[in-house]
Amino acid sequence: MTQRLIVEADGGSRGNPGPAGYGAVVRDAATGGVLAEVAEGIGKATNNVAEYRGLVAGLRAAADLAPGASVDVRLDSDLLVKQMKGVYRVKNPGLQPLYEEAKGLAARFAGVTYTWVPRARNAHADRLANEAMDAASAGRAWVPRAGA
Repeated sequence: MTQRLIVEADGGSRGNPGPAGYGAVVRDAATGGVLAEVAEGIGKATNNVAEYRGLVAGLRAAADLAPGASVDVRLDSDLLVKQMKGVYRVKNPGLQPLYEEAKGLAARFAGVTYTWVPRARNAHADRLANEAMDAASAGRAWVPRAGA
């Protein structure tokens, strides 16, 4: 039986562009348990770049854990969901490499679905993105909380 994972990813910027960061969490779909958390402050970037960086980081973490798994990606960016589903084209040249990287990572899995969720249902990834931005603004790298 194929392992099922959930990737929740988010990115943000304080200003557009502005200081930016992303966060992603990988969960076991059967239990909801957290398998991995990743986050990083990425310097000055647009919100969309940060969103894509979170998606890429979440897919990479899932691929490290279980290549060939079935993955449900949950994002609070309707734009990214529609772009990854092929509903919208990626016209921005700055986003195209990130989109291609995400597509390449997605190809490693048995299947990937993309689902839009309200921001409140993406709170864990949002918290990680904000922690990463806060750490970067203090001149530190993000580190996971003890016990996480």
